[in-house]
Amino acid sequence: MFENKTIHIVGGGLAGSEAAWQCAKRGLKVVLHEMRPQKTTAAHKTSNLAELVCSNSMKSVLPHTAAGELKFEMNSYGSLIIEAAYANRVPAGNALAIEREGFSQYIQEKLKTLPNFQRVSEEVLEIKSEAELESLDEVYIIATGPLTSPGLAEKLDELTGGKERLFFYDAIAPTIDGDSIDYTQCYFKDRYGDQGSGDYLNIPLTKQQYETFIEEVKVSEKVPLHSFESVSYFESCLPIEVMIDRGDETLRFGPLKPVGLERPDGSRPWAVIQLRAENVEKTMYSMVGFQTKMKWPEQKRVFSQLPGLGEAEFIRLGSIHKNTYVQGPEVLNSDLSLKTNSRVFLAGQLTGVEGYTESSAVGLLAGLFAVDKILEKSPKLPPKGCMMGALLNYVTNGNLGKFSPMNANLGLLPPIKREKGMSKSDKKAAQVKRANVVFNEFRGGETIGASI
Repeated sequence: MFENKTIHIVGGGLAGSEAAWQCAKRGLKVVLHEMRPQKTTAAHKTSNLAELVCSNSMKSVLPHTAAGELKFEMNSYGSLIIEAAYANRVPAGNALAIEREGFSQYIQEKLKTLPNFQRVSEEVLEIKSEAELESLDEVYIIATGPLTSPGLAEKLDELTGGKERLFFYDAIAPTIDGDSIDYTQCYFKDRYGDQGSGDYLNIPLTKQQYETFIEEVKVSEKVPLHSFESVSYFESCLPIEVMIDRGDETLRFGPLKPVGLERPDGSRPWAVIQLRAENVEKTMYSMVGFQTKMKWPEQKRVFSQLPGLGEAEFIRLGSIHKNTYVQGPEVLNSDLSLKTNSRVFLAGQLTGVEGYTESSAVGLLAGLFAVDKILEKSPKLPPKGCMMGALLNYVTNGNLGKFSPMNANLGLLPPIKREKGMSKSDKKAAQVKRANVVFNEFRGGETIGASI
């Protein structure tokens, strides 16, 4: 235990919880500042750490995917988030879907086992100067995510040298009580999988049903934005209304595409709505890809017209919330510390990553770098040839064009030449394999529970 050294973490989401775990298990005193329940947000429902407020999925676990490789790399560091996700996994095909309450409880209990970990319920509005933090032997990790409080957001303006923050709007999909679904009008099947044995519940639509649905969404009342707010949605989490504005067929070639989801009789629907189980017992289902900004009464009216949902009871209706992140390449050093104060680190979505796994991965790295800083060691940066390094490189150096939130994807990795006869899927697999080799060489075999 390093008694006189303290790492303060602001924000108890996935990134903050992961950072706290990485710091505390290395013997540092960790104080996690979480403003809930003293002050809540527009999206959170509880005061629990690591509460999942949007989807309950952490994407693919397949080893030849970017998401799968990222999980592997995180797990090599003994990631608490990945451990908790697998401990609370619910069936969802090749996706890592999670039972929300158990996931959060697991993380809280694990952190409580560390004697050098302390949670404080308070809103942080002030951050000491670099000189003050150095004299106190302290560092800060700010991991307040997309719903950073206005007071701290103002402080971030100062800490980032007055650089303009960027905003986009994230939308939450509705959740349905499983007992209220008419299963006679649905069928279980994974895309391209066997009938009746899939993890997804599918609602098939005819051409007329699809077109009626599109029209109902168009005429529905939407939640208005304030006059001073401009909106820029993240492309991978668009509300259905925004997709429909791009054309009536957009949904049918997006989240409602019927390819690989034929009916039990072998016929292909015009479109398919997929429902994903929220828990092991399958008592709750979320509407996949149905992020929406319709008003709540309108959601009930429109969605209840869909096959199988005539008597649907909505446990949670969709909503939208503002997301906040900084222009990482302009304000962050290579180790996620601020250029204006190297003893303050940013983590999670604030840095410009998007997704639960990605936010947790950056929280993990921020924790490691904060430990290095307070122990006066040089940070060990993962190379951009692996998935964690590629994400780190993106948020600190950016890419061509306007900087905007980014998921883990193979496009962030250095390209490889497509050999003659190599298929696209083979090329992707080769990219991930090379990333895995790069990561293992970087880690030098010093992995902790790397098998997942």
